[in-house]
Amino acid sequence: MLDLGRWGLGAAALGNLYTAVDDATARATVDACWDAGIRYVDTAPHYGLGLSEQRVGAALRERPRGEFVLETKVGRLLRPVPAQGRDDEGGFDVPAAFERVWDFSAAGVRRSVEESLARLGLDRIDVALVHDPDDHVQEARAGAFPELLRMREEGLIAAVGVGMNQTELPTRFVEEFDLDVVLVAGRYHLLDASALTELLPTAVRRGTAVVLGGVFASGILAHDDPPAEATYAYAPAPAELLERARRIAVVAREHGTTLPAVAVQAASAHPGVASLVLGMRSPAEVARNAALFDTPVPPEAWEALQREHLLPAGMPVPTEAGA
Repeated sequence: MLDLGRWGLGAAALGNLYTAVDDATARATVDACWDAGIRYVDTAPHYGLGLSEQRVGAALRERPRGEFVLETKVGRLLRPVPAQGRDDEGGFDVPAAFERVWDFSAAGVRRSVEESLARLGLDRIDVALVHDPDDHVQEARAGAFPELLRMREEGLIAAVGVGMNQTELPTRFVEEFDLDVVLVAGRYHLLDASALTELLPTAVRRGTAVVLGGVFASGILAHDDPPAEATYAYAPAPAELLERARRIAVVAREHGTTLPAVAVQAASAHPGVASLVLGMRSPAEVARNAALFDTPVPPEAWEALQREHLLPAGMPVPTEAGA
């Protein structure tokens, strides 16, 4: 199994997700990740219409190829179009010079990998994930997954998986195919542990590594004291979740720690979780996130959170996991 490390770089922000990042800052962010010991990078053609892959590749080409794990995705091909404004549909602050074409066919998967390699400027991809096949289940079953598994057998990629924002379909795919990795975003954190019900037990039983994205629930758990304008699932946070996050933050402060530290350490504690991917757009964010893994969270804090029913039922904590 690939060694992903306890956390990696989620490179959507380097594709100018929501706001632009200049080339120098993007490069400095990847370099800061390397200096922090991060060797796992997740990107996708979808992120900035290829910009994320281009920036990630430019930053990693000078690094020893055997020392990092590069993950990208298939399912969206990029086709050039006359540029008309910005990429409002995708949410990336880039010129709309390409259109995304859904393609989960075997031929589309091969083409996607070839085009990603060209953008990255690298000799190979380590992990290829089927990306968001929510509305293309049959095509992915018949085309994308079997083709990626063939490519793994051919030695063209090292690992195969799926990346989604839900748990039901990834659980089915883990059952049906010999997958190495499943990346699930926003479904295992302090406010939503739905991956605990079926996905994580299934992945553990099948020997599939689970990678978590969205452990800050798109913002609300990233603050020491969540503000009124905090976001949850990319929208204004519902009042009840904002109140719960603030209560967790109070308990954390009472025990000398922080809500973001509790968030990353709780997400990492499940034995089926192989790694987290955290989105970062600056060296300062890299340094801040690196510190969260080493910020002490005393056993008394976990006990208080459990006693006050502020953790999802059944979520293991680091003391239980032997961390």
